[in-house]
Amino acid sequence: MLEPKILTGSTECHLTPIQTLEEGTLQIHRDSLSDFLALQNEARNAGFDLQILSGFRSFEAQLSIWNRKATGQRAVLDESSTPIDISTLNEEALMWAILRWSALPGASRHHWGTDLDVYDANSRPEGYEIQLVPEEVNSGCMFGAFHDWLDEQIRLGSSHGFFRPYQRDLGGVAPERWHLSHRPISRVLLRELTLDRLRERIETSPIELKNVILNHLESIYKTYVLNIEKEPPYEHAPTS
Repeated sequence: MLEPKILTGSTECHLTPIQTLEEGTLQIHRDSLSDFLALQNEARNAGFDLQILSGFRSFEAQLSIWNRKATGQRAVLDESSTPIDISTLNEEALMWAILRWSALPGASRHHWGTDLDVYDANSRPEGYEIQLVPEEVNSGCMFGAFHDWLDEQIRLGSSHGFFRPYQRDLGGVAPERWHLSHRPISRVLLRELTLDRLRERIETSPIELKNVILNHLESIYKTYVLNIEKEPPYEHAPTS
């Protein structure tokens, strides 16, 4: 039986550790581990070193990101990844601006451990701090060849169940070519993360902009939670 706390990043009972090259020990969903290792091995055979920059992120960690952005302690970016002067925004405009690049706490796919921000360590210059911006991952850029290869694996159904939920701009989350999701598990969790469950988690949290979030929660849920890339078919994915 699914533990509801998994859906909002409020437990770690579903996770297993994974050692990364430069980020230390991270955590991912235990049922996603074998498929990730298989994809990592195929990447190695193709000349890439597939590494995780960010895996599981707890509700508290996502809340910290959100609250620091809402209070001006961390940059809020516009469509071109340029910092916004948030003093010019009202609360509603600030909320939408944050949502473009950062998930609402309780609604982040990183809570599940099925979703990973990835990069090619072979292409990372020594000492370079990855920013997770389009200029790093577009074709012809630092990690472009790696992501072109990943696109081809996804197209061919050879990505071991991983797909890009934010491949294109669908009017919600900005495109994130670095973000992979393990479809066999994440699609189940997405179905279980209902609007009512999300509302309950927000109501009981010390989140900035709470009132405006709750007033617009149904729209947020439809636009930034359910609104993801159509999942490609995978030969080994469950049919139920």
